[in-house]
Amino acid sequence: MRSLFHFGGSSVTSVQLDKPRISGAARHPGRPGVALAVIAACQLMVVLDATIVNIALPHIQTALAFSTTDLSWVLSAYTLTFGGLLLLGGRAGDILGRRRVFMTGILLFTLASLLGGFAQEPWQLLAARALQGVGGAIASPTSLALITTTFAEGPERNRAFGVFAAVSAGGGAIGLLAGGMLTEWLDWRWVLFVNVPIGVLIAVLTPMFISESERHPGRFDIAGALTSTGGMASLVYGFIRASEDGWRDSLTIGSFATALVLLALFVVIESRAREPIIPLRMFADRNRAGTYMIMLGLAAAMFGMFFFIVQFVQNVLGFSPIQSGLGFLPVTVAIVTAAGLSQRFLPRFGPKPFMVAGSALTGSGLAWLSFIETDSSYVSGVLGPMVLFGFGMGLNFVTLTLTAVSGVAPREAGAASGLLNASQQVGGSLGLSILVTVFGTASREEAAKQFPAFMAKADPGQLAAFKETGRLPDPWGDLVLTQGISTAFLAAVVMAGLALATALLVIRVRKSDLEALNGAAAEAGPAA
Repeated sequence: MRSLFHFGGSSVTSVQLDKPRISGAARHPGRPGVALAVIAACQLMVVLDATIVNIALPHIQTALAFSTTDLSWVLSAYTLTFGGLLLLGGRAGDILGRRRVFMTGILLFTLASLLGGFAQEPWQLLAARALQGVGGAIASPTSLALITTTFAEGPERNRAFGVFAAVSAGGGAIGLLAGGMLTEWLDWRWVLFVNVPIGVLIAVLTPMFISESERHPGRFDIAGALTSTGGMASLVYGFIRASEDGWRDSLTIGSFATALVLLALFVVIESRAREPIIPLRMFADRNRAGTYMIMLGLAAAMFGMFFFIVQFVQNVLGFSPIQSGLGFLPVTVAIVTAAGLSQRFLPRFGPKPFMVAGSALTGSGLAWLSFIETDSSYVSGVLGPMVLFGFGMGLNFVTLTLTAVSGVAPREAGAASGLLNASQQVGGSLGLSILVTVFGTASREEAAKQFPAFMAKADPGQLAAFKETGRLPDPWGDLVLTQGISTAFLAAVVMAGLALATALLVIRVRKSDLEALNGAAAEAGPAA
């Protein structure tokens, strides 16, 4: 490397030998914007995959001859493996190096997307979706942890978390829009194929702009990983099974019993393990523990909102896939706007005001949606409450993300971020299953009320359709669907209410947190 020094107006040129590049260092360091773009692109790809398939489900059912019951597993196969393995993915990044694990997850996710796009049989698609979940579980928590090692604590990291949280929050709505366009303009297979070029590009750019993190020698907590994954998967499956076959079904009861045993065993294992997958001491911090609880409640409400509004706008309002996707753009705008505001003012006021306000707005939006009726239009019944809901979620996502990892030792950042992501995915999966159960109960009761009127007024064609499908045709079917949706939103209000109560009663504003958010503390230790 040539360097030029000036002494008294004359120049002297000296030649220095280039230092060898440190192993694991980025080939093009000093470009944090590009590094953040790579990390955010990974998170966007993983998050939107949970919703991008939703709009394509009818086309998938026709193409691969899925039954209605089996079709639900196109979503569940992804969320079960994703939520169940997030804890292990975060720990793997701590032990093996986050960049290495990040790239492994991306490549696995990309391969699974390619295989799923070429699926010719139902089992092939389900296997690919489960493999996608594994890849996402490896890449997603590692991407969040990479922010903690790539950006200095303070305003720089806060801005990075703001971008990351906005992408995480808006990814669901973006997935619905992208799914509508790809399904209507191309083919359902492209909701999977679209991940391939993005994943390849991320894998190429990662070693160029992101340095490897320090590896922390240790052992994998295999017993903890297996019991936590199996316990959460059994719990999610139990709720899904209950929504389809009822609470008295033997498999439903067996799933809940299995989940209880495995999760209890997980706690025992973690309390005794020398290197646990989730150090239980992290829950000793009341703000962090409260953050996880708030995420559980809000994620449950969020998954339900997207799922049921899609059903309403397509089946009752008659929206096309593209129209329904466009209908969610105001939610994305509201989330991004609120995320930017919270990121800007969080260092001044601390996390509690944003958690309280965000949870209250989210619950208010859901309560507004519970008044939805068959004659509601998009503008009168959907747009306003969705924007209110989105703004509340945006206030929370940045705040929850920063609080969850604040004060965590660098070697445990992957575990902390993995637990936050697991709270979101498991909370969403569990919450959606509970809301679907509420929806099913309310729908059956409404169908029983509508049946006499249907029998009295139906024409022969409608009677024949009912005999074939077992479902009431319109307009009676719209009444049944809408009643089920409005009742489900009431249950979602309860979930948001639990998040609000946690924010009010558990979260505290502490001087040390404000100092860390302002960058006054160069190195944050465990919060007091």
